Amino acid sequence: MSKKYDAIVIGCGSNGIAAAIRLQQKGLNTAIFEQSPVPGGATKTQELTLPGFKHDVGSAILPLGLASPFFRDLPLQDHGLEWVFPEVAYAHPFTDGTAHACYKDIHATAAQLGEDKDEYLNLIKPLLDNWDKLNKDLLGPLGIPDHPLQFMKFGLKALPSARMIANRYFKNEKTRMFFYGSAAHSTLPLTSLASASFGLVLTTSAHKYNWPFPKGGAGKFFNALVKHYESLGGEIHTGHFVQDIRDLPAAYAYLFDLTPKQLLKVRGLNFNSFYRKRMQSYKYGAGVFKMDWALSEPIPFTSEKCRKAATVHLGFSQQEIEESEKGIHEKNMTKTPYVLIAQHTPFDPSRAPEGKHTAWAYVHVPNGSTTDYSEVIEDQIERAAPGFKDTILARSSMNTVAMEQFDPNLIGGDINGGKQDITQLFTRPVARLSPYSTPDPRVYICSSSTPPGGGVHGMCGFHAAQKALKDHFKELL
Repeated sequence: MSKKYDAIVIGCGSNGIAAAIRLQQKGLNTAIFEQSPVPGGATKTQELTLPGFKHDVGSAILPLGLASPFFRDLPLQDHGLEWVFPEVAYAHPFTDGTAHACYKDIHATAAQLGEDKDEYLNLIKPLLDNWDKLNKDLLGPLGIPDHPLQFMKFGLKALPSARMIANRYFKNEKTRMFFYGSAAHSTLPLTSLASASFGLVLTTSAHKYNWPFPKGGAGKFFNALVKHYESLGGEIHTGHFVQDIRDLPAAYAYLFDLTPKQLLKVRGLNFNSFYRKRMQSYKYGAGVFKMDWALSEPIPFTSEKCRKAATVHLGFSQQEIEESEKGIHEKNMTKTPYVLIAQHTPFDPSRAPEGKHTAWAYVHVPNGSTTDYSEVIEDQIERAAPGFKDTILARSSMNTVAMEQFDPNLIGGDINGGKQDITQLFTRPVARLSPYSTPDPRVYICSSSTPPGGGVHGMCGFHAAQKALKDHFKELL
């Protein structure tokens, strides 16, 4: 291929296409080279169980897809994207059959919490009120914030562990568990520094935007991104595995939507031994064991609040959730793990044959685990929804090996592109003035192994593109 481009993106996940769109917006001539025959990374929808049942293979609920400062300004609705907003963003059931619901209305949410009502508002409302000042800094690399006072106030709440924040603010165990449900998305022990930040950001985004999902499947979101990119003149070449950068067409900049382990295997990169050694020490986080079901009816949750939520967090005591998220890093899975559930068809019947339903769930597991946790997951769901097992028509399960085969960026089943602890939260993949640049002035990293990390938000790609523009096309900024 003799054609020359201004920039080439390798890998077409949400960050790769975000980088390509940003560069194409600036008038550059770009192309994406993707290993898979279908672009999308972990954002794909397939029939995994029975004909007519559409399942999200990877990402299922996309709260940051709408909250993303970059994606939300793109005209994706012009390319077929339609968001579905459930009445309840997420819910957390308890052993007595009750549940707490996170509504978009923060006051309606707080009203459920009894003696913890005021403290919930004290914790979350300042973040919600200042979200428009905070979100670009929260979803970007470490630097001088645009609004330093608000950012400092957020940091004082975000840097402690989730357990410290929960115990400090809330008297009732149910409220603490409710907060743990969103904080556990960090895939960190809830006693780890900065684990609170995930709960704060995700909860605030729920009150700002709800936790929506794309009608018809997560793949619809990515299809809209692809159509928008192509409408700008961009090219996507699928089925193209890049083993050597010298096999690619000439370009001024190459942006890799790959994790460190994969990038180090690409030949022809001018990386010095010191940088390679630092990249080799990059830490990957826990993996996931993921399941999908074709169901004869909706999940029969005891709590009506859970039936109105697209996302349900399971964990039936504070200690149970803490032990679950701690055990995965000690290769010691509990029999009562934290489970994350997505149920789309009560709000989007287009995903299943008439009268039928789908469900999606995963548990965090040790990186690389090949153990089958199907029974454990279904037992946990049964505790909150007696009779769930009787509704199952067919099931599909994927261990960490299958997850990595589905998307090679999911190393050992790690869906966040690397461990998101305090040592790698802002300095991923290595500590540099720009985490997106490398010793090779042509080469940039735009994957979730750069700030702000995991999630379908595209901001890793956006910031990498901005760095490439600054280095090679400054006149376009």
